[in-house]
Amino acid sequence: MTTILGISAFYHDSAAALVRDGQILAAAQEERFTRQKHDHAFPKRAIEYCLTAANVEPENLDYVGFYDKPLSKFERLLETYLAFAPAGYRSFRQAMPLWLREKLHLPREIRRGLDGRYQGPLVFTDHHESHAASAFFPSPFEEAAVLTIDGVGEWSTSCLGTGRGNRLELTDEIRFPHSLGLLYSAFTYYTGFRVNSGEYKVMGLAPYGEPRFRDLILEHLLDLKADGSFRMDMSYFNYCQGLTMTSPKFHRLFGGPPRAAESEITQREMDLAASVQVVSEEIMLRMARHLHRQTGLNNLVLAGGVALNCVGNGKILREGPFENLWIQPAAGDAGGALGAALFIWHQLLDNPRQPQGHDHQRGSLLGPAFTDEEVAGRLTFQEAHFRTCDSDEELCDQVAQLIAEENVIGWFQGPMEFGPRALGARSILGDPRSRKMQSVMNLKIKFRESFRPFAPIVLREYVDRYFQMRPYEDSPYMLLVAPVQEEIRSELDADYESAFGIDKLNFARSTLPAITHVDYSARVQTVDTERNPLLHQLLTRFHQLTDCPVLINTSFNVRSEPIVCTPEDAYRCFLMTDMDVLVLGRHILLKHEQGARMSETDRASHLAQFQLD
Repeated sequence: MTTILGISAFYHDSAAALVRDGQILAAAQEERFTRQKHDHAFPKRAIEYCLTAANVEPENLDYVGFYDKPLSKFERLLETYLAFAPAGYRSFRQAMPLWLREKLHLPREIRRGLDGRYQGPLVFTDHHESHAASAFFPSPFEEAAVLTIDGVGEWSTSCLGTGRGNRLELTDEIRFPHSLGLLYSAFTYYTGFRVNSGEYKVMGLAPYGEPRFRDLILEHLLDLKADGSFRMDMSYFNYCQGLTMTSPKFHRLFGGPPRAAESEITQREMDLAASVQVVSEEIMLRMARHLHRQTGLNNLVLAGGVALNCVGNGKILREGPFENLWIQPAAGDAGGALGAALFIWHQLLDNPRQPQGHDHQRGSLLGPAFTDEEVAGRLTFQEAHFRTCDSDEELCDQVAQLIAEENVIGWFQGPMEFGPRALGARSILGDPRSRKMQSVMNLKIKFRESFRPFAPIVLREYVDRYFQMRPYEDSPYMLLVAPVQEEIRSELDADYESAFGIDKLNFARSTLPAITHVDYSARVQTVDTERNPLLHQLLTRFHQLTDCPVLINTSFNVRSEPIVCTPEDAYRCFLMTDMDVLVLGRHILLKHEQGARMSETDRASHLAQFQLD
């Protein structure tokens, strides 16, 4: 047996993944253990979890892989700073201490992180090779076109290639500083959100606006070619040499300075979000079409942070030339840890790969799990009041009824998800038929902006009845956006035509208003018995009760906090929000039975923290 540990660290979303003989055993992000969102520190706790879950000691590892090549990245940084000197001195001065202390000494840091108990080989894979490996090797395809798009790795910002059998070949690239990921991040910064965490807010804001800045972007910021390649006019940007993303020239072009964080979101920000989203979709679609012309393959796999743009992914699937699409659920840097481990097993060690018609990601449920006995002990220690169901059938009967009564449910089951999406293991569930549910969940549960949409989960056998997708279309990782079917859309009156921006939220756009975005779209997750049988059972019971095979599913966390990992994390989140019910395994907790478990002072302190995102 060959056991391989993959690591990503020091840039964004540090993570660890463990692979044995090509099988994924465990994977987790460091943030889930430290409770520091997007934690980029060395993932010591994630590594400890992976090794413990597989009962492996550090000295028994055969290989350790790191997801990029730090010396090549350092070369790129130095060349960039020199090219813009002396303008980039402040940025250079801030970056160098961490590089000189840790990043340039990764072999030492890795061995130290494994307590000095691993003396075997260390393998450093290229950043986009790691992304490509994470996309292709777990996919269900024998062969596929490969597209990776992110901010930047060593030098590459996008790569195109192919995967066949157990081999990857990347043939084309776009190089730094020209980057679709950094273009999107520039608009994230300019619209007042935090770079590397607020991009999904821009995507959610886009449907409220009109893409009236599209032509300005294409005329001034980008020279876009038919094949999706492009060059950026760097005089509009500041990320090469400064501590911000955009330059004064950018601000003059778009009519003013960046929006201050937490200030009012205006129609201008909505239109900017719509514009950069439309341009990004166009670039992604052009890249996909070019890749199809090059390869002639029917399957496409995606990874890199931009592959989390599920609106763009949906457009590729609906309007692009590929028949099938598979996206790595942990498409960002965290997934690079898994990619590095799989790259070593297949590409470097030349071990065969045997696709079997389904992916090998195990539903991306690769994190810690807790038995009902463990959970009961922890709840008893917390002096929590709970009742325990004798069977999964009883549990699903009771929870389905609670959801149908418009209760908001914290749902904590089995292994934690790997990647940014809650997929039914650490989820908050609600009734999509409720007109009030979106605002209630945004403002009283998640403590986040009211415009943010919620995603549906749907029994896979009903996906085409509610969404414009193929019968039994597989979307298990919530990475595709599709329009809702015409049959469930609501007729809007004349008042809607005069509404703009956030005011559009006041109108129900379908019979499932809580999951239908203002452009009639939804980020769809399908549920089947193979990947998540308990969630399928709950959805089936809700369907029997209500004739609706759809639920709201959002991540079990509040603003600025990672998805919950442990029962204690879940219980704390339950107490400090207006969540009605907490379900931990077969244990059910009702809010009104808990009493004053968290003081008003503690609650106010927590809520203040979550306004600082």
